[in-house]
Amino acid sequence: MEKIQIQVPANLMAGLFGSFDSNIKKIEKEFNSTIINRGDDIEIVGDENSIVKVANLIKALVRHLEAGETIDEQTINYMITELNENAISDVDKLKDDVICMTVNGRALKPKTIGQKNYIDAIRKNTVVFGVGPAGTGKTYLAMAMAIKAFKNEEVNRIILTRPAIEAGENLGFLPGDLQDKVDPYLRPLYDALYEIMGAESFLKNKEKGAIEVAPLAYMRGRTLDNSFIVLDEAQNTTPEQMKMFLTRLGYGSKAVITGDITQIDLPKGKKSGLNEATKILKNIDGIKICNLTNKDVVRHPLVQKIIAAYEKLENKRDKR
Repeated sequence: MEKIQIQVPANLMAGLFGSFDSNIKKIEKEFNSTIINRGDDIEIVGDENSIVKVANLIKALVRHLEAGETIDEQTINYMITELNENAISDVDKLKDDVICMTVNGRALKPKTIGQKNYIDAIRKNTVVFGVGPAGTGKTYLAMAMAIKAFKNEEVNRIILTRPAIEAGENLGFLPGDLQDKVDPYLRPLYDALYEIMGAESFLKNKEKGAIEVAPLAYMRGRTLDNSFIVLDEAQNTTPEQMKMFLTRLGYGSKAVITGDITQIDLPKGKKSGLNEATKILKNIDGIKICNLTNKDVVRHPLVQKIIAAYEKLENKRDKR
């Protein structure tokens, strides 16, 4: 057995080890090693290959703590994955990339390398497709970028839209007028807006027309200049709807289209506009397609496992 020692600031030990040493126990189990706290030092015992990996992982976690971030199971899982793929050094780039501050003063940052690539694509391109499973931050990060552009006066307004596709329920049975009927489908967009910019600021800008949240059908016939437009749940657009949306883009505007091609609620036999668009537009300058994976899921760690299980099932079906 080999040993290696690394220094860790005493004030970071508690955050590194976690409640009841849960963080360290997870690392020990993953790399079949032993980690011992010796004052300001940590001793790692195991085979040569494992202790080098553990040392690199702990150094990365310490840098994470020094940047004011916290460590949880998801953070460790992600860093272990990146370490095994020799990309642990790229994780350091995440801590400095603050998109904006929420109304509660929390800094919004990409949490994975895939999310950072997505954010960078939005900065550099006019149209970006964010395609990936639930929980990867596709919509939330796009809206954060929209709010930042609006606050920096890069655009005059924010337009958020999604198709009002029924997933086993009928709009006609909901009470109220058309806006009341589609509001439940737009609720995830409202929730993100409230969290990032606050309900009061959102409502004030909505009244002025600077922020618009509307179903996709409301986009027909319009030209959207100087706007940041986010189309959510794009897997539920038809090819005709997607073409209609993309051709609304005006001067000084930017569009982000998000969707999960594994959750299409269109009637059987209907093609997804998102599927088609990502195939025919992939080689056009100014358009970028970002594919997020279950590695980029930032919800409960179980969500990653659920997505992986469904992907395994789909792969089996495809082979048949």
